[in-house]
Amino acid sequence: MNHILDIAPLRSLVAVADRGGFQRAATSLHLSQGAVSQHVRRLEAAVGRPLVERVGRGSQFTPDGEQLLSHARRILATHDEALRSFGVETEETLVIGSTEHAAAQLLPYLAAALEETLPDHNVRFRIDRGTALREGVAAGRLDLALLLGPAEDPRATPVGELELTWYAAPGWSRPPDPLPLVAFDAPCALRSRALETLSEAGVAAVVGAEANQLAGVHAAVSAGLGVALMATLGQTPSGVESRADLPRAHPLPLAVWAREGLGADIASLAAAALQRLLTDPQITDLTYAEGA
Repeated sequence: MNHILDIAPLRSLVAVADRGGFQRAATSLHLSQGAVSQHVRRLEAAVGRPLVERVGRGSQFTPDGEQLLSHARRILATHDEALRSFGVETEETLVIGSTEHAAAQLLPYLAAALEETLPDHNVRFRIDRGTALREGVAAGRLDLALLLGPAEDPRATPVGELELTWYAAPGWSRPPDPLPLVAFDAPCALRSRALETLSEAGVAAVVGAEANQLAGVHAAVSAGLGVALMATLGQTPSGVESRADLPRAHPLPLAVWAREGLGADIASLAAAALQRLLTDPQITDLTYAEGA
């Protein structure tokens, strides 16, 4: 048996990861689902190990599958770069992950900037929790990820800081201590910063409502269940108002994480675009005006 990793099966494997399943991968590649399945079986025969396993009605990558996925991305990047060097254009998909805190304010501008500077790339976004995004970058499922928190990892490029603001329902009256806090499920950089800020200021607080999504936090605050610390780039979400009677929270650093093997130019372009956004308030205003 020839142990060869052909380009077409590798592209199918990456599509299964990026599109979230065999059927979606087949649609994106203009193939039948059977053809994509056959490609994955060919790769499994080549490496002698299972790469994708069925879980319920879906499927997930095995540890060996995650390992080959990382190699596949690098192989395809080199393959496509070689074609471009001969003037043959290829269309690539750039998968960018973001937490909800950064999505509404940053992704529209980032998408526009990358469309202008990388016209030969399709851009697809995934919104998820920070821990899941870090895992996605490590496994090669994500090309880039926008993450809050320290950026000491070599895969991360700091791009600036996000100012944090306390919000409550209009007319909400602060009760006697402890202060009711609305927070994201742990682990969460915003949750930690909120609790640290109140503790350092000697304000007793208790988490009175939790949610795993921004919409849930917003709804709980709007309902008057407590206050929440959020990053909104100076824009006040509907149904809430900022509070100036609570301790000021230090900004949270924002960084762009890049998967291993991603071209340095792509990561640099994304970082530069976000740096411009965070340092130019006019761009932020324009982003909101266009999205209104």
